[in-house]
Amino acid sequence: MTDIPAPPRRNFYGRVHGKTLRASQKDYLANDLGPLTLPGVSVEDNPARSTLDLGFAAGRPLWLEIGFGGGEHLVHMAAANPGVTIIGAEPFVNGIAMLLGKIRQSGVTNLWLHPGDVRDLFDVLPDACLSKAFLNYPDPWPKARHHRRRFVTQGYLQSLARTCQPGADFRVATDIPDYVRQTLEEVPPAGFDLVRQAGLGEAWDDWLSTRYEQKALREGRSPHYLTFRRQ
Repeated sequence: MTDIPAPPRRNFYGRVHGKTLRASQKDYLANDLGPLTLPGVSVEDNPARSTLDLGFAAGRPLWLEIGFGGGEHLVHMAAANPGVTIIGAEPFVNGIAMLLGKIRQSGVTNLWLHPGDVRDLFDVLPDACLSKAFLNYPDPWPKARHHRRRFVTQGYLQSLARTCQPGADFRVATDIPDYVRQTLEEVPPAGFDLVRQAGLGEAWDDWLSTRYEQKALREGRSPHYLTFRRQ
């Protein structure tokens, strides 16, 4: 019997490189990224794809930000919640470099990074280990034929649901109305209840507006804030 090849994985993110890095950013990547990179996620470090040891979290609540952009929200949440361990997953090299600069400046010590595809992280995270997850201004993939690349599809959401504890919050911020539509359609069937839907001026109490949100506001697009809770 002929083996049927697995379908190719579609990324929910776009490019991984942007503008030429500044010398300081190259320094961050060379000297700061390694010690902050979560061990045992890459296939090279974990060829058997065994379950990740959560000893790095030191028994504290574990949160995840999926695609942290420039890292301002991630650092803000880490500084505001020193009793929590937060993982940031982001494949975009320029965003990683920006985050590392913010970490060095702020001095936060409760952050770990996965500089790559969050699916690799989901592959090794234990069941029900996350108590909160964030998806802030994800790539909108505006063309209809690309909507299946959005994070809010079952292929990603089922993995998120498996790793979320009962009662865990999943926050989504976006300025794209059709992304809101798809989020409301796809997230509840994955095992989450919608507990809050808000608009401009009604963000979460601990929200820090990101550069992507500021760009959306300048261009006349209104933010939407959705909170789901794991059943």
